[in-house]
Amino acid sequence: MSADLETLQVYAAQAERYAEAFDVDRNDPWLEAFLAAMPEGAHVLELGCGPGRVAGVMQGAGLRVDAVDASPEMVALAHKLHGVAARVARFDEIDGDAVYDGIWANFSLLHAARADMPGHLLRLHRALVPGGRFHLGLKAGQGEKRDHLGRFYTFYEEAELRALLAAAGFTVGQVDHGASAGMAGTVDPWLIVTAHA
Repeated sequence: MSADLETLQVYAAQAERYAEAFDVDRNDPWLEAFLAAMPEGAHVLELGCGPGRVAGVMQGAGLRVDAVDASPEMVALAHKLHGVAARVARFDEIDGDAVYDGIWANFSLLHAARADMPGHLLRLHRALVPGGRFHLGLKAGQGEKRDHLGRFYTFYEEAELRALLAAAGFTVGQVDHGASAGMAGTVDPWLIVTAHA
């Protein structure tokens, strides 16, 4: 089982609040680049869709979207707010060979234990078509810990993440760094990687 129950309980209790704060239209150059790179009618996976805004944008752009989240409450919001037919699934339940043209994992895999990450990345690589695009956003740093809300996080330095992606078969392209505030209110550093299968 790769879903942290305490983290899921936080999202169950805070789903509506999360949607009000973060499920809003914003300028996202990474999403724009992802959409621009997809072939017409591309099949994509959003891993950890939350309340569904991005999956809705992808659908509006003509993509065929598989939207998944481990939180039933978030899946329900995705349908209610954006008409997204999301489904409940954990990271370790993603399977298939050469199914997706692109995978969008924006600050979702940061809730996976470090020991589980190699297996998750291998499954995602296998699920992409050759040359398929992988967007990955994680918090930057070292170690694992819970925030004051109770959510579990794993932090990565760029060198470690590059090595993990390479071991799973990915070719790493662009790596961007920044910092921003999330639901816990703290400003945390992050890194966003664009890679290809």
